[in-house]
Amino acid sequence: MRIHRSTLALLLLVATSLAAQETRDSTRGVDAARLSLVGGVTVGAFVYGHAIQNDLWWKGERSAFHFEWDRDWRYSLGADKLGHAWFPYIAAHSYDHLLRWSGLDSSTAIWTAASLALGYQTYVEVRDGFSKQWGFSWGDFAADALGAGLPVAQRYLPELRVVELKMSFFPTEEFRSGGNRAIIDDYESTYHWLTLHVTQVLPASWRQGYPSFVDLALGHRVRDLDGAGGGTHELYLALDWNLDELPGDWWGWNLLRHAIRHYHLPAPSLRLWPGPVTVGIGF
Repeated sequence: MRIHRSTLALLLLVATSLAAQETRDSTRGVDAARLSLVGGVTVGAFVYGHAIQNDLWWKGERSAFHFEWDRDWRYSLGADKLGHAWFPYIAAHSYDHLLRWSGLDSSTAIWTAASLALGYQTYVEVRDGFSKQWGFSWGDFAADALGAGLPVAQRYLPELRVVELKMSFFPTEEFRSGGNRAIIDDYESTYHWLTLHVTQVLPASWRQGYPSFVDLALGHRVRDLDGAGGGTHELYLALDWNLDELPGDWWGWNLLRHAIRHYHLPAPSLRLWPGPVTVGIGF
């Protein structure tokens, strides 16, 4: 049910640093040094992530392996499932870059990347199953599988490349006052976005006059959660920025746009639900 921010930050730091460099299908064979580096970082991130999560989430009373069916869908109104899809999605994308940088061909890289992302999340879910507080969640696991599988599907089905999963955060007053330890676990401060690359769906005759760096995004957040099934869903429609379509090929710029490609930057937005429709800036 939880994704620790330290593990996420470590993975993204390494992945995006290398993703800014050129990646291509292997014509020179696997680079053993690079692949060893990726493997070492992966093992280190796994061990570190386990240690932190064991201290924060799994430190309570253990139990026999069991499934969680009741509280799982009530405490965050299902918003955690969107996070469970987002993390393996970006992890698979990041490892795909890393493994191609290491010399693997694109097919091997994406399947391995998705397997690593889903494998780690499956380990977390199984470990939750032995926690009296949490329990194994089929909803979480299904979201994990969807997030890890989407980059694979996009590899073989170009039609799916018109969409991208993103996340953003805007701290609530409760979070700023210390109401939650990590913003990634504060569901009222978290926004999930499905971005549409507009130029990829426009008729060819319209593309010339449309700014290719402007996309559209459908967003979701929850508020007023009481942990027992109470709360409100909010839906947003916002502009989104496709930084890959902006000019420039400087390494620092490439690093920046790869580092934040799965983060929704502030943009004009409409809150569609609940009404009335309001205009603002979507974070």
